[in-house]
Amino acid sequence: MLKDLRERGSKLAILSNAPMKMMDGALKNAGITDCFDEVFSVDPVQTYKPHPDVYDLVTTHFRLYPEAISFQSSNRWDIAGATKYGMRTVWINRSQMPDEYADLSPSAVLKDLSGLPALG
Repeated sequence: MLKDLRERGSKLAILSNAPMKMMDGALKNAGITDCFDEVFSVDPVQTYKPHPDVYDLVTTHFRLYPEAISFQSSNRWDIAGATKYGMRTVWINRSQMPDEYADLSPSAVLKDLSGLPALG
């Protein structure tokens, strides 16, 4: 799925509340370090998602408006934060949980990541 998205020209990034040191180890252990164009940690802004400064890391780095970014997460609170920030969002609702943030609806809801390439 990641390969398919990259072949379509998508830039792939991770935006995490985890420290960069932890992210580096996790990506290396999973063998997916080379799958992403960028990995962002909250380290530089010293606050956590859903604070807008965290999402600013991505828009500033890629020099894009929020609506040009598709943001995916299985955490509904994170989808709500990115939606409020103005990003297009995809909630990966693996467990078919009820929507706790009806006022901040995601652009799409998928049960797993396999449907991402079809969203274009």
